[in-house]
Amino acid sequence: MSDQLSNTFAALADPTRRAILARLASGEASVTELAKPFDMSMPAISKHLKVLERAGLIAHGREAQWRPRRLEPTALKEVHDWVEHYRQFWEQSFDRLDAYLHKLKQEQLKTENLKTDAPTIDGLKSKGGKSQRPEREKIHKEKKHVRNQRKN
Repeated sequence: MSDQLSNTFAALADPTRRAILARLASGEASVTELAKPFDMSMPAISKHLKVLERAGLIAHGREAQWRPRRLEPTALKEVHDWVEHYRQFWEQSFDRLDAYLHKLKQEQLKTENLKTDAPTIDGLKSKGGKSQRPEREKIHKEKKHVRNQRKN
């Protein structure tokens, strides 16, 4: 004999039964109404309904010849409570992961800043991560050009 929560999860595992529950969330319905959207026999629908009833997810009433099925929220509340415990666990895990990734990002930025501020091989400070040597060569060429024009 299995526990009620296992029965509930087993009942929820089938897409037809989940669709039946979705329909019952909007109100009571007869077996015929519940069977309409499915391409299956009435005995097959009845089996699905029995599984849902054993799991405590639905109940049936009796009004003259009509036996409407209705959603029973108690079993769903038990599933919610069970899942909620694990949701909190995963949220805490994700929060720790987020904090760790933030810490790594900060360390990476510090390392990049140190590299940007570090001197280059030729002893010149880098500017924006690039050596100043091309700038210095450009200035040197311009001065040389000006000197050559003065000579002429």
